[in-house]
Amino acid sequence: MADPLSTEPANPVATVRAVLPSLTPAAQAIGRIILDDPGLVVRSTITEFSAVSGTSEATIVRTARALGFAGYSQMRFALAAAVAKQPERLVPGDLGPDDPLTDVIAKVARAESDALADTAAQLDPDQLGEVVQAIAMARRVDVYGVAASGLVAADMSQKLLRIGLSSHPFSDAHLALTSAALLRDGDVAVAISCSGETPDVLVPARTAAEAGALIVAITNNPRSSLADLASHTLVSAGRETAFRPGALASRISQLLIVDCIFVGLAQRTYDRAEAAIRATRDATDRYRNR
Repeated sequence: MADPLSTEPANPVATVRAVLPSLTPAAQAIGRIILDDPGLVVRSTITEFSAVSGTSEATIVRTARALGFAGYSQMRFALAAAVAKQPERLVPGDLGPDDPLTDVIAKVARAESDALADTAAQLDPDQLGEVVQAIAMARRVDVYGVAASGLVAADMSQKLLRIGLSSHPFSDAHLALTSAALLRDGDVAVAISCSGETPDVLVPARTAAEAGALIVAITNNPRSSLADLASHTLVSAGRETAFRPGALASRISQLLIVDCIFVGLAQRTYDRAEAAIRATRDATDRYRNR
């Protein structure tokens, strides 16, 4: 399976946010500084950054390499380019308990906009195309997700049904496991988890893989257990905070990926999709007009 970080990341800040949970404690300290103040890294030599972060120069270099860069200098250059392109996006803007609603609106809107832009920038069209092809040819598609990701799973399944594809969403682990065990070669299981470590998603996905199904992961963390298990990993962007658990920024980035899959499928199966959409629209219209 492809390594999502096999090349230098186009958006270093989004990459740090995605892989932060999988880094070592020392690397996480470096990562948090990058997220809080990327400009500090841009302005600092490796010796200066070592003093600020309280980590060794060797640890900084290892962290840069873990993020997909050849070394600290290359990471600095990438962060400098990011700051120059959109400096306002890199200013800390988390929600606070005393924020007026005008600030809440602005910060939430910016977070959602950033999540969409970051997801689009790092969404691999080759991976997306292979996912579309696999789903188009599948006998059956399971979609696993719980809590906020469960809403995305339901949305994806509904979209696939609308264009005539057999799909079922599962947010209950026992039902997901029951279905996963009955999948076979040629089937597809789409597992949606922001962290990539949710047991209620990970265990059914592993069961589906053992049954022979192809696993597609939609996750924020390209180094998660779910990403390791999947044949194809589509990386979403968006972070959750104390004031926004299950944040809309996370869900909306997952929904963007789902919509891209849906449109790709509708294009690839145009005649069947058009006929299915027409038939389902006629059925709902008759129901409303009865």
